[in-house]
Amino acid sequence: MKRARSSEVFLGAGRARARRRLAPLLAAAAFAYLLFVSVKLAGFGAAGPAAAATFGRPGAAGVSEPLRRGVEKPTAPQARARAGAVVSGYGRITGEILLRQEAGAGPRRRWGQLGNFTELERTAAEAWVSGARAWEEASAFAGDVDSIASRDVGEAPPAECPSSVSVSGGEAESEAAVFLPCGLAAGSAVTVVGTARAARQEYVEALERSGAGNGTVMVAQFAVELRGLRAADGEEPPRILHLNPRLRGDWSGRPVLEMNTCFRMQWGRAQRCDGTPSRDDDQVDGFRKCEKWERRDIVESRETKTSSWFNRFIGRAKKPEMTWPFPFSEDKMFVLTIQAGVEGYHINVGGRHVASFPHRMGFALEDATGLAVTGGIDVHSVYATALPKAHPSFSLQQVLEMSERWKARPVPEEPIQLFVGILSATNHFSERMAIRKTWMQFPAIQLGNVVARFFVALSHRKEINAALKKEAEYFGDIVILPFIDRYELVVLKTVAICQYGVQNVTADYIMKCDDDTFVRLDIVLQQITTYNRTLPLYLGNLNLLHRPLRRGKWAVTYEEWPEAVYPPYANGPGYVLSIDIARDIASRHANHSLRLFKMEDVSMGMWVEDYNATAPVQYVHSWRFCQFGCVDNYFTAHYQSPRQMLCLWDKLSAGRAHCCNYR
Repeated sequence: MKRARSSEVFLGAGRARARRRLAPLLAAAAFAYLLFVSVKLAGFGAAGPAAAATFGRPGAAGVSEPLRRGVEKPTAPQARARAGAVVSGYGRITGEILLRQEAGAGPRRRWGQLGNFTELERTAAEAWVSGARAWEEASAFAGDVDSIASRDVGEAPPAECPSSVSVSGGEAESEAAVFLPCGLAAGSAVTVVGTARAARQEYVEALERSGAGNGTVMVAQFAVELRGLRAADGEEPPRILHLNPRLRGDWSGRPVLEMNTCFRMQWGRAQRCDGTPSRDDDQVDGFRKCEKWERRDIVESRETKTSSWFNRFIGRAKKPEMTWPFPFSEDKMFVLTIQAGVEGYHINVGGRHVASFPHRMGFALEDATGLAVTGGIDVHSVYATALPKAHPSFSLQQVLEMSERWKARPVPEEPIQLFVGILSATNHFSERMAIRKTWMQFPAIQLGNVVARFFVALSHRKEINAALKKEAEYFGDIVILPFIDRYELVVLKTVAICQYGVQNVTADYIMKCDDDTFVRLDIVLQQITTYNRTLPLYLGNLNLLHRPLRRGKWAVTYEEWPEAVYPPYANGPGYVLSIDIARDIASRHANHSLRLFKMEDVSMGMWVEDYNATAPVQYVHSWRFCQFGCVDNYFTAHYQSPRQMLCLWDKLSAGRAHCCNYR
């Protein structure tokens, strides 16, 4: 035993010496990796000693250095000589990337030339023509704009709010859509009677790549969704509740029930029920988030005869427990009911509670104005009962607070530091009102050093446009763009922001953000002053080496963008440009040399890259310009509902830059 113990001590000492020898090697490897990454990043932004492509590091200029309104551009031979070191027709950064990734490739075309983007330009032309007609109708509209029904585009105005809605037919349908004119209220219930179809074979490329067979799997699933209203044509409606029963699981053979929300085409965190019950304290309106059902992969221990006899002998009562299978089966009919509660939605199948999903901040019961059933299902009938008799959002006066306090100041004649252009949808009255009450109350805006304006296109509905016109006339902070709003045409709003910032105000910098973005203006202004003011600035959450999607709804064709990567671009929810870049964009748009791309933030990256080919641009990255949601000590927070905006403002007023995330 002593010999064994001494050998253990010896082995332990040997391991300790080995760890001591290994530690310097690991430290050296880590240092080499960091050095490699820094060289790579520096290589993408460098173009001689004058270039300054910084990623989160301030420049050498101090705060007291006077602002310069422009930089001298090199002559044409100098620009050609500078661009000759990279791929011809691209800026320095993208050219360097393409040289490194596709060395030896054939000749490349510059983006947007040789007849590209004809479909987008055709869509824009049609939107301008339709917008002119819509504006004339809105100007002549004499109806009541104070009672606007927030229905979707193309739907007839509801005569009243029915207490129940039913859709049924003789033959089962593969999908169903039901309009709920006034949304839901606590106690409302939506029942779907249907039959889950048998599994079908699907091909999954990722599975084949991973070596798991030939990539074909059997899939049986469908979706029942409570949806809101689209903000613009081409944009998906928000999913207030996405209920997705997967009868064969995620290609694993184990059934699962998944629930989620989707806002502005971005999914939240999914809640998954796989047969394991939730904790007793994890409840919604007194119901468990996930109930228990039988799982074939778990073998539960059974009580032995001895323990059963002993428990009966001592008089210990045994609580009976019922076990249920997964509530959906292939080729079998079911009755699914979604009931709206105070704290969330409750899902019942065949009269038995199976799951509950809590309300998420940003979605109210009255926002659920539609039900959609899609996927592998045959729908027999749909019933909605106990519906509200009035929609609280129908009254415009309940959304817009017509107070002198929220009116915008006139555009100052003297120079300002920053102009903020806010992209907004026509019917986003609540979002605009929330911004007026929160971060548009920063002293920088109230004192006139910063100017903020909403940029809004038109809707197909003349009463919505008339309400927008009334809102713009009262508050004085809306720039109405006379074209029909479409998701693909958001890029036109960005161009308009640059034009307004150049022609209507005298600003040193321009910031673009969305109407669901909360901006800490004081911190953004502080960030701007820390960088070299003698060079053009492009500040935001930068994407580097981002590849275009070639498949799916948002696919980019090779005619639209032929190369493997996009140029560096800042995410759209919030970024800052110096005025010389905006002036170049406005000038090129005026002489019809500015090409448009259907993704606004990528377009800006392309335009900045073009400018960077002749004048060095500071590319400054900060992850605190949040793309997805919010992080503590943020610069901007994205996907914030009106209620979250007010919550963030209250916390910021108390000196805490903390988030108001939903559950």
